[in-house]
Amino acid sequence: MIHFKIGLVVNPYAGIGGAVALKGSDGPEVRAEALARGATPKANARVSEAFRALGEAKELIDWVTAGGEMGEFALQKIGAKPLVVYRADAAQTEADDTHAAVRAILAEGVDLLMFAGGDGTARDVAKVLGDNELPVIGIPAGVKIHSGVYAITPKAAGLVLKQLVSGELTTLRRADVMDIDETAFRTGTVRAKRYGELSVPGELEYMQAVKIGGKESDELVLGDIADDVIESMEDDALYIMGSGSTVAAIMGALGLPNTLLGVDLVVNRELLASDVAAHDIERVMQDYERVFLVITLIGGQGHVFGRGNQQLSPTVIRRVGRDNMIVVATKQKLQSLGARPLIADTGDAELDEELTGFIGVTSGYHDKTMVALGATDALEL
Repeated sequence: MIHFKIGLVVNPYAGIGGAVALKGSDGPEVRAEALARGATPKANARVSEAFRALGEAKELIDWVTAGGEMGEFALQKIGAKPLVVYRADAAQTEADDTHAAVRAILAEGVDLLMFAGGDGTARDVAKVLGDNELPVIGIPAGVKIHSGVYAITPKAAGLVLKQLVSGELTTLRRADVMDIDETAFRTGTVRAKRYGELSVPGELEYMQAVKIGGKESDELVLGDIADDVIESMEDDALYIMGSGSTVAAIMGALGLPNTLLGVDLVVNRELLASDVAAHDIERVMQDYERVFLVITLIGGQGHVFGRGNQQLSPTVIRRVGRDNMIVVATKQKLQSLGARPLIADTGDAELDEELTGFIGVTSGYHDKTMVALGATDALEL
C-alpha cells in the first residue's frame, strides 16, 4: 500500500479576531487584544473538521508537522504519530514560526502541504515556497479568505486530500495568494493586493477560484504537452528523451528524428545521440551539470520504469533525481488506469521506494495532473 508524506502547518491564532469584531488576526497586539476580549482560538477545530472527512484514507498518510498547536496536537487527536520537525519558542506563534515550520517540512520531501489559516498564513507559505510547485491545500480558518488556495470549507479540504491519496485524477492549477490591508479594512477601506501564486488541486466543487476545462482532443493535447516541455527546456542541459508516442510528439515538435522504442539525447533543442544504451547515457551525463528525463507511461498498465525502457538504469534515474523527471501523458491515458497508480519497477527496490508519492504529470500546456507513483511491492492492484 502506498503511503503519502503530507506536511501540515496550523496558524493557531488564525481568525481569532473575527468573533470579537477586530476584523483580522494580523500582529501580536491584535491577537493579545482578541484574547483579552474573550476570544478563543478555533483554527485547530477547523483542522479537525477537515480530518473527519478523510475517513479510512488517513491510514495512507505519513504526516510531517510542527509541534503543539501548530499541527502536532490535531494529528494526535486522530491517532496519527507525526514526525515533528519544528517547535516554536513561544506560546503565541508569529509569521517567523510559520516560515520556519514550512522550511523544515519541505526539507523532508513531502508530497503536499496542508495549512490552516487565513490570507496572512497563505502569504507566509507563499513567501517560503516561492516558485516551488509543491501542491498545497488551504484549510480556511481566518477572518479574511480572498486567496484561491483555500478549499471552500474545512470539510472540502479533507475531501480533496482524500481524493488525492485514494488515487483519483486531480489536475493542478496555479491560484492567487491575496491579502488586504487590515488597518485600512478596520476603517472601512478594502485594499487587496496579490502576493504570488501557489499550486493547488483543481477540484471544481471544492476549491475556490475555479476554472472549467473542455474535452480533450489527442492531437491538440499532444501539441500542448510538447509546447509546455519545449518552453521549459534549459540551455546547455542534457535531456534524456524516453520512448513512447507522447515523447515522440515532443521530438516531432522540435523537428528532430525520434527513436520510438528507444531513448534519445537532446541538448539545446538539438539531437545529440539516438537510440542510446544505459552505459552511453551514464557516460554522457558526466559532462552536464543539469540533466532532465522526459518520460511517459505505458497506457493501460501505468509503468513509468521497467517496461520497454531498461536503458534508464537505476544509476541514470538516481543521477536525474525525482525533481528533474518530466512525466508526460494525456488525461485520457491517465484515466485509462482507473484509480491505479503509476508503477516504478526499476530493478532496484530501494530506488522504487524512493520514487513513491505524488508526481505532477504534464497533461497540457501549463497543465499538470497529480498522480500517485508507487513501487511494485507497495501496490494493491
